[in-house]
Amino acid sequence: MNIILLGPPGAGKGTQAEKLVADHGLVQLSTGDMLRQAIADGTELGMKAKAIMDAGDLVADDIILGMIRERLESDECANGVILDGFPRTVAQAEGLDAMLSEIGMGIDHVIEMQVDEAALFARIETRAKETGGARSDDNAEVLKKRLEVYHDSTAPILPYYRGKGNMSVVDGMMSIEDVASAIKEILGGQ
Repeated sequence: MNIILLGPPGAGKGTQAEKLVADHGLVQLSTGDMLRQAIADGTELGMKAKAIMDAGDLVADDIILGMIRERLESDECANGVILDGFPRTVAQAEGLDAMLSEIGMGIDHVIEMQVDEAALFARIETRAKETGGARSDDNAEVLKKRLEVYHDSTAPILPYYRGKGNMSVVDGMMSIEDVASAIKEILGGQ
């Protein structure tokens, strides 16, 4: 089972992905986490990505698609994956579909987590306090920029996935447990 979680930064995609991993044995492919690991490891890709991420901008499609393909083709992803924070643009969605077709895979569910954007600023501030500022992108200025990027680049993929007929919407303002229950219902007991 392959799932895409969509929603603005701070919507809870990562939290719900962790629950899906525990419940279904899937692998969470968070492009943000993959890039942050590259930064922590000091790789060339990581250093390039750091400057881009700190500014709230998106990393180039070919880099992200290459990282995802490499992971999808690994044995660890045989049971399926959760794509968290990817795709972010229509071009990435089309690139992902083409790549999945090449390797004989597809997307089973696309779940949009809708949230009140004013509440996102409070969530990001809370996350920054809880993690001790471990993520350099956890601040209001970067969130504002990331929301602009989300609306300009990512929100246009929502009609793309609606047109494919496998997209569902969850109220991301519910409690973590209620969001998880709504997602479980969407998956139909899978």
